[in-house]
Amino acid sequence: MNLQILWFILVTILFVGFFMLEGFDYGVGMLLPFLGKKDEERRAIINTIGPIWDSNEVWMITAGGAMFASFPQVYATLFSGFYLALVLMLVALILRGVAFEYRQKFADKASRTNWDWAIFIGSALPALLWGVAVANLMRGVAIDENMNYWGGLLPLLNPFSILGGLVFVSLFVMHGANYLALKTEGEIEKRAKDMSFKSWIVATVLTVLFVVWTFFETDILTKSGVNGLIPALLAAVALLTVGYFNKTGKFGWAFVSGSLTVVFATVMVFAGLFPRIMISTLNPAYSLTIENASASAYTLQTMTIVTFILLPFVLAYVGWTYYIFRKRIKTDVKTLVY
Repeated sequence: MNLQILWFILVTILFVGFFMLEGFDYGVGMLLPFLGKKDEERRAIINTIGPIWDSNEVWMITAGGAMFASFPQVYATLFSGFYLALVLMLVALILRGVAFEYRQKFADKASRTNWDWAIFIGSALPALLWGVAVANLMRGVAIDENMNYWGGLLPLLNPFSILGGLVFVSLFVMHGANYLALKTEGEIEKRAKDMSFKSWIVATVLTVLFVVWTFFETDILTKSGVNGLIPALLAAVALLTVGYFNKTGKFGWAFVSGSLTVVFATVMVFAGLFPRIMISTLNPAYSLTIENASASAYTLQTMTIVTFILLPFVLAYVGWTYYIFRKRIKTDVKTLVY
């Protein structure tokens, strides 16, 4: 295995971790105004992700940094071509982070309600935009022979990508509901369990439509060599088991199945793209691949050594964090931090 393939796999793993972990964060944020009927209930919901939401976002920063170092041409084309969408996402994430910290500083109901909706917007908009971005990567964008994207924001908002965005939103809402079913008690837990099954139905319908459209719109599932068909089938099986475990009351397994759905769906995208990273709709020869968009051999070698030295410590810390904050959150005001 050469280093270009290795780093393609590592970038895939980083995005898998990001979508799986940040996915339920976004889901919890989107469900906040609807599952929390009282202030202490909303505080409890926020506290389920309070200790971990910022560390989950680090996966996105790390994935972007890894792409910048390993495939700088992709980073340049992606972040310049999708600039407006990424700025909107960044503004939403800033709003979300500020809302988490400032909500508790206001005692009146109206202010706290406004901050709750800020958390909702700061969770829903990035989820939608990530789905739009991923769908456009699958479909392809207008990249010329100089590796520049032409078109701006509006061509990215096509029907296929918007459906992809809605798929991301629905899957993350389902993922967040399953997480809340495990992390809360009382009325919030009951509402989360009910929402989990309802959101599963919506996510399943939208996902099926998107996969069928993907089959006809792109070559992600059908191209010769490595394609995304097998992980797509695994994602479908995992998604179906979410509904089964919801109906049987096994919400721990439902959360695991939801996580696997996100994992296999992400692998489907990257496997279907390989060895391409960004597809050109102007000319297939203009597509950015692991060969023509990679960093130098020396850079990849240095990054590989550093990564395999530091990665075990990072993973150990993440695992330790989740272990420390593994208990359910109660609505007892004295125990709530946010």
